[in-house]
Amino acid sequence: MSSLQTIEVHPAGDAVASVIVLHGLGADGTDFLPFADEIDLASIGPVRWLLPRAPVRPVTVNNGYRMRAWYDIYEFGAHAKNPREDDAGLRESFVAAQALIDREIARGVPARRIVLAGFSQGCAIALGAGLRHRERLAGLVGMSGYLPIAATTAAERSDANALTPIFLAHGQRDPVIAVDRAKASRDALAALGYGVEWHEYPMEHSVSAEEVADLQRFLVRVLAD
Repeated sequence: MSSLQTIEVHPAGDAVASVIVLHGLGADGTDFLPFADEIDLASIGPVRWLLPRAPVRPVTVNNGYRMRAWYDIYEFGAHAKNPREDDAGLRESFVAAQALIDREIARGVPARRIVLAGFSQGCAIALGAGLRHRERLAGLVGMSGYLPIAATTAAERSDANALTPIFLAHGQRDPVIAVDRAKASRDALAALGYGVEWHEYPMEHSVSAEEVADLQRFLVRVLAD
């Protein structure tokens, strides 16, 4: 079971679906509490929102300062095509995210009714963990992020999620993770046969109202089955 500190927003009745949202570097699960209020999933039925907190760890690009992070970052890679990645840290967080999914399944929500989402670093974990998960998920959401350790995805991905819909969104003026890197991730996923719904917005490293509206439509669609 997951050992992550997790904020939960419970529906009035027994949850029929769950949405897990992973925050970005140095942030906190509370950043996405507004999603539970702003995104209307009433047509789906009672939905539980899970907002986990990343472990506190030293981050190299921030001079080793300890902060909430899903993995270490060795260099600023906004425009780097292949920046060095923290393979061990990424995989540790993949396992933690998958444990959250398993906990929801144990609480009665089937995997096919669970969406795994993330912003920035959280996007990397959502994609990496979701594509490797052994059971079919309802959908994967990546906001302002990228596909991590992309070279190993083809060999390590789970056949169970070969047809899982993927929502990717990015800011055209993102100074942290360049939109071209996100497009490269989109293209890599498409080349592997995944169905990717792509959105880009005139914003920086953030979430816009238009993006929230597009995400709501995606969630309603993938959770309606």
